[in-house]
Amino acid sequence: MPKKQNKPLHIIKVVIDTNVAVSSLLSDKGHPAHIINLVKSDSFIPYYNISIMEEYMRVLKYPKFNFKQQQIDGMLNLIKKRGVCTERISTSENKMIDETDRMFYDLHKAVGAILITGNAKHYPKEPSIMSPADFMEYCSLEADDD
Repeated sequence: MPKKQNKPLHIIKVVIDTNVAVSSLLSDKGHPAHIINLVKSDSFIPYYNISIMEEYMRVLKYPKFNFKQQQIDGMLNLIKKRGVCTERISTSENKMIDETDRMFYDLHKAVGAILITGNAKHYPKEPSIMSPADFMEYCSLEADDD
């Protein structure tokens, strides 16, 4: 009987835009919440840097969201625990609608990750920039390829 061959795992690198993190805390249903649950199960690796963590914290503390500190800490700790912190990246020259989005864009380019965002219109049109729904479809296609 032939030995079972172990296939190398294809780990997907992602950069999660703040709006996806916010949406996942606003509702435990939908693609953003599912994406965060997949982060918890180590289905892919989120990449971040200090600027992105500061942006998450700043936005998650907006009074309009009314998130409890425990929810905010849980999100930040999840990204830190399951993710990879990358500091040295070059800055792109692309024109951005919102300059706070540049840090997400530049990091995704630097590490070869998929950028998951609910605001795709804020970024250049590229196949590596996906909405949460598109990313979930992409993941199901990836799983079918195995």
